[in-house]
Amino acid sequence: MELADILSPAVICPEMKASNRWEAIDELIAILVNAGQIQAEYRDAITTVVKRRETSMSTGIGFGIGIPHASTDLITEVIGAFGRSKTGIQFDSLDNQPVHLVMLFLVPQGQFQKHLHTLAKIAKSLHKKEFRQALEDAPDASAMFQTIRNESGK
Repeated sequence: MELADILSPAVICPEMKASNRWEAIDELIAILVNAGQIQAEYRDAITTVVKRRETSMSTGIGFGIGIPHASTDLITEVIGAFGRSKTGIQFDSLDNQPVHLVMLFLVPQGQFQKHLHTLAKIAKSLHKKEFRQALEDAPDASAMFQTIRNESGK
C-alpha cells in the first residue's frame, strides 16, 4: 500500500498549527473527520487509541518525521492524513529534533501485517531526503499530493 493510496488533497494539511505531538494528532484526526473518513462519534475513541500508542513510544523517527498510527475496529480500511509544519512540532523524536512532516494512519483492528507493511512503506518513502524536501517546498496540498503520487509511481 502506497502513500498515494490512502491520501488525497482533502486529507493533506500544508500549514499545521500544532506545536506538540498531541495537538498534531488532534489536528490530523479532525481532518479525517471533516473529510468523512472517520465518523464524528468515533473521533474521541480513535484519538484515545492513537495517543495511547504514542504514549508507549514516540513515533518521531528522526529526520523531521512523525508517524503516529494505531489499529482500531472503528474503521474498515486503511486511512490517513498528512501534515506539514514549517515551524516544527515538538514530538519527543529519537533525534530530539522538531518534526516538520507528520503522517497519521489508522489500520483496521486485526490487520497486523497490513499495519506493519504500511508503516514500513511510509518510513521508507519519508527517509528519502529529496522526497522530504519536495514535500517541504510544495506550495499547497495539491502540489504535496502530486509529489506523493510521483514518489509512489502513480
